[in-house]
Amino acid sequence: MARIPTLDRFIGMDRLAVWHRRNGQYVVSLLVAHTLLSVWGYALIGHSSLLSEARRVVLDYPDMLMATVALVLLVLVAFSSVQVARKHLRYETWHFIHLYSYLAIALSFSHQLASGDDFVGHPLNRVLWSGLYAMTVGVFLAYRVGLPVRDAVRHRLRIDRIVRETEDVVSVYVTGRRMNELRADAGQFVRWRFLTRTGWWQAHPFSLSQAPNGKWLRMTVKRRGDHTSYVHGLHPGVRVMAEGPYGAFTRHRRVRRKVLLIAGGIGIAPVRALFEALPGRSGDLTLLYRSSGEHEIVFSRELDELAEERDAAVHYILGPRSQQPDPLGRAHLLELVPDLRQHEVFVCGPSGMTLHAVASLEAAGVPRRHIHTEGFAY
Repeated sequence: MARIPTLDRFIGMDRLAVWHRRNGQYVVSLLVAHTLLSVWGYALIGHSSLLSEARRVVLDYPDMLMATVALVLLVLVAFSSVQVARKHLRYETWHFIHLYSYLAIALSFSHQLASGDDFVGHPLNRVLWSGLYAMTVGVFLAYRVGLPVRDAVRHRLRIDRIVRETEDVVSVYVTGRRMNELRADAGQFVRWRFLTRTGWWQAHPFSLSQAPNGKWLRMTVKRRGDHTSYVHGLHPGVRVMAEGPYGAFTRHRRVRRKVLLIAGGIGIAPVRALFEALPGRSGDLTLLYRSSGEHEIVFSRELDELAEERDAAVHYILGPRSQQPDPLGRAHLLELVPDLRQHEVFVCGPSGMTLHAVASLEAAGVPRRHIHTEGFAY
């Protein structure tokens, strides 16, 4: 998760995040197994109880106490990242817990060199292992710290204005110097850090809701938690740091002439930017916008104007999630887009809606390689 641009461009930050989470859970599971099996083995050899052997290993082995604390912290981080736990945690809480993984890595490092059979008495292995850690830390600092600080000095970003779209949705316009050099693309997201007394320490991802124009970048934020409510209370002139842009949910994924865009809820933000930026002739672009009601529709005027300018189609699919017949089912999709199988499809919205839409698209005959998604899960 160093956010290396090359990996992001070819894989996508949302997919990397999923890989990162799964890898972390596998590694922590192996670390727990390593600890329990090692102590059990020592107890069998020494003909002692498991509890007394665990006490001896933790207290007497070099740097083992620090390693034990590190393991507890990593288990806590892994548990907070399990899907069931994440559903009950605010993003801010999850992020704060996740920061303890850095402390855990630092605490466990010396134990590896002091007790690891591959390192004790093997100087070259110690140098190589330490070099891998140094390289990882270097890449992390370069892309997570160095580049954002450089861009903050170069672009001097600040909030230009805030526009209320609906009762709980606002658009924030960010301007600055040499905006073209940010090389943002429609469909991407940026991790925004607002430099206020209470907000400077945390960065949150918000998608661009308008195609970059060299004058400003626009994000659109729905009130869902502490940080999004905080964004609603910002004012023009606040300085901003931007990490990114990130994401492979862009026009570069397109290989077919016709394109179908499907958005749900605030997922309309990156889809609206794509609807503006994707090149296309008359009839090439179709947008399906799923919402529970008219009061939750964002950008209706902009979407209608873009559709008229580009001779594209916009369909607003309104109603509760339990609505029947299924508005995102195979039959309804084919009714709205009869030549659906010939389309490149971009889907963005809540995870449940996205999974359902993808399943319907595949059932309608759209190959999975022509379906591109952007997820908001963390």
